[in-house]
Amino acid sequence: MPPILTPLRPGQGAGWERLAAALRPVLDPATVDGVWIFRTMRAGPKEFGTAILSQVEGDRRRIFTARYALLVKGRQRGGFEWGLDEVGAGPVTALEELLALVPVRGVEDEPPVPIEPGLWFPPVDESPDDQPPG
Repeated sequence: MPPILTPLRPGQGAGWERLAAALRPVLDPATVDGVWIFRTMRAGPKEFGTAILSQVEGDRRRIFTARYALLVKGRQRGGFEWGLDEVGAGPVTALEELLALVPVRGVEDEPPVPIEPGLWFPPVDESPDDQPPG
């Protein structure tokens, strides 16, 4: 009997994990206070994902869209491309106004689903073996 596959939560899966790993050195996860995930789309051999991220630095908020394309079929399976675009910035209190600046993906699309930033950017586990001798 084949194993029962449970559906992934929004923001889970190989493409999302690779995107989060690519963003970690670019956006300090400790400053990301909001993540919204659009439904993953497939076209031909590629899977596409788009997320909105909110970053707070001091009294300013920046809004980004992050995207990935993952080849899920074919000879080049596993190929990965990603991008990050800043779409707005303003006072910390202007979250709703800044989110309104995010380009709409299309009329038929579902709204993005909020996820906890800590689920997408889990703390990096530093085992005692990773610590410098002291």
